[in-house]
Amino acid sequence: MDILNDNQLLRYSRHLLLPGMDFDGQLKLIESKILVIGMGGLGNACAPYLASSGVGEITIVDDDLIELSNLQRQILYTEHDLNQPKAEIAGRRLASINPDCKVRTLVKRLNDTELALEIAHHNVVVDCSDNLETREQVNRLCFSHKTPLVSGAAVRFEGQVSTFNYHATSACYRCLSQQIGSQSLNCAESGILAPIVGIIGTIQATEAIKACTAIGQTLDNRLLMVDGKTMEVREFKLNKHPDCSVCG
Repeated sequence: MDILNDNQLLRYSRHLLLPGMDFDGQLKLIESKILVIGMGGLGNACAPYLASSGVGEITIVDDDLIELSNLQRQILYTEHDLNQPKAEIAGRRLASINPDCKVRTLVKRLNDTELALEIAHHNVVVDCSDNLETREQVNRLCFSHKTPLVSGAAVRFEGQVSTFNYHATSACYRCLSQQIGSQSLNCAESGILAPIVGIIGTIQATEAIKACTAIGQTLDNRLLMVDGKTMEVREFKLNKHPDCSVCG
């Protein structure tokens, strides 16, 4: 695609006014393919903005069913959707937000071979999963393909986001997780303030859009942390770990 039709000119008119985005950036977005892993709280906040912004193809991966406890923060779902696959319901909602966005849904947990094939098909991966095992798997395979990864996490009143571009001097998620340790808090045990996933998920969407359009500066080698209790936003430099089992 090298031009926008009349409907797209009106739909994305506020994007077209932005310095750096303009027509070229919007066209890049329309031609982009983004893989979203996990359609819990973070995915529910991130994916709608990717669709509404004009991403051409979104693939969402999640093998969970919708539960009543999800509705406190997973805003794409309603009580009518209980016990149905998250990916399928989210896919329908995203398609209704922007019919021009092609939405693929995978209601399964992907093994390494399956996930590697999906990563190879996409320009950017957004990790909205809620467990360390999946995050490590996604990072390892994104590193193999050198596919940019936007990683987010949220629990209690806090959240964090980083983007991994896998340059020669860049840190990867494993460099970060080695510093954090093996213990991982989760929302089911520790709780989560509903809007925190919205804050982190929309930052992830912003990072993914920047990665697709080459606009601005992503959070490469930086970790952004948000404390909802104090509304402090802190940034930490991430250093490549010399003995990292993935990128070292």
